[in-house]
Amino acid sequence: MKTSDMTMPVASTPIEIRSEHRSGLAPTAEKGRLRDLIFHMGLGEAQVRGVDAQIPLTLWRAHQDTSLLLEGAAATSLYVVRSGSFKCVKTLEDGYDQVLSLALVGELLGAEALHGGRQPATVVALEDTTVYALPVRDLPELRRLCPVLDSALELALSRQLVRAADTASMTAAVASEVRLARFLLWLSARMADIGQSPHRLLLRMGRRDIASLLCVAHETVSRAFTALSDEGHIKVDRRELEILDPDRLRAFARCTRGLLQEPARGRQRTRPAVAAVSSPWLASVAAAGLVAA
Repeated sequence: MKTSDMTMPVASTPIEIRSEHRSGLAPTAEKGRLRDLIFHMGLGEAQVRGVDAQIPLTLWRAHQDTSLLLEGAAATSLYVVRSGSFKCVKTLEDGYDQVLSLALVGELLGAEALHGGRQPATVVALEDTTVYALPVRDLPELRRLCPVLDSALELALSRQLVRAADTASMTAAVASEVRLARFLLWLSARMADIGQSPHRLLLRMGRRDIASLLCVAHETVSRAFTALSDEGHIKVDRRELEILDPDRLRAFARCTRGLLQEPARGRQRTRPAVAAVSSPWLASVAAAGLVAA
């Protein structure tokens, strides 16, 4: 049977969506194409050129704050982001929503559930978005019809591993300012990857979500934004942010302990004198030269 003559068994309503009847999530009138999905996943023109342009896929639209995937739901579909952005959130035992990652154009969502059969996290739209749907039950047939899909999936999964390591690197720094600097540089690189400005950023995640991703308190990440702005690394206007000196911000991000160790505008930052601490014992020890002031 020729692929151009076939009707693909692509479900228009994945099971977990039909059972929840969630508002803000619906198939679009426009149909997607497998060729476009593979291109969005990062393969080049030469690899995409051989893909049958007639193989259809369902496109879904998710409005801002709509859950595309629910933690604990069955693994029925994979999704690839066509436009917009998502956050992946896991609810912890005490009820706290831990932000695990940020997903942008071209990224694969839902693959983690193929291991245990259930979604490990909730995926929420940060803005109005569209995604390609790949029903799990259709994957063997789609891979048979389009072998290059395997390459696209391998690339997407490899990229996710790299980005998981990037997230770990962000939170490895001691100072919250360094964590934030690393996040901003990561976001800058991602914007460049999808053809947007790497220096003028629109922060789709609010400060609470950024704080959760970086494993710091909301107030701490707010102070980190202020500190980086005061040091001349960035300029912030609500959710619009400009990286003023990428090289200087990159050099700062290589630190681990933040502004106390960074020379600022030609002067060396120092810690407050021990004598300023309200402890007579510490003050006497500092005066004796046993503790550096």
